[in-house]
Amino acid sequence: MFYYFVLYKPFEVLSQFSPEGNKKTLKDCMDVPEDVYPVGRLDFDSEGLLILTNDSSLNASLLLPRRAHERTYFVQVEGEVTMDALHQLEQGVLISSNGKKFTTLPTKAKLLASPPQLPERHPPIRYRKNIPTSWISLTLTEGKNRQVRKMTAAVGFPTLRLVRHSMGQLNISGWQSGELRQFNRKELFSKLG
Repeated sequence: MFYYFVLYKPFEVLSQFSPEGNKKTLKDCMDVPEDVYPVGRLDFDSEGLLILTNDSSLNASLLLPRRAHERTYFVQVEGEVTMDALHQLEQGVLISSNGKKFTTLPTKAKLLASPPQLPERHPPIRYRKNIPTSWISLTLTEGKNRQVRKMTAAVGFPTLRLVRHSMGQLNISGWQSGELRQFNRKELFSKLG
């Protein structure tokens, strides 16, 4: 039997079930059948939408480059983002991955007029009175290691908080951090496109 789950992965939780030092893992957040694993990953210091399944065909279809699914991230960055920085992100920026330089694919980047409706992060972002922050939305079709963080840093705006909000039409609007929902195959695949 195949299982399909979507988790709002909390901050400071590894995208794995096996222990690693004293860090929290998915095992600390939920109870799912033993053969269920995450599709892709979110970094320890990132939050948001994470799909888990025991259906290897879903895993393959989402992770193969030729079947790129759009992933949208809400990103809080340090500083007041400029239109020039957003334009650079849209065109692709030079970053490093696995010791090699490469230019990211074009992306959709926009400044959010107000912070997105998200659960509070624990612990919260450190507030600094003299340093403003901005929220942007980035929609990518590729996912190199720590790519979003490297991209915002490359244009001069380090990432403070990173939340994967959606994959295709599947999103976590209104969800709480740590919330887990189960889907059937048809529901999930229709939302992913």
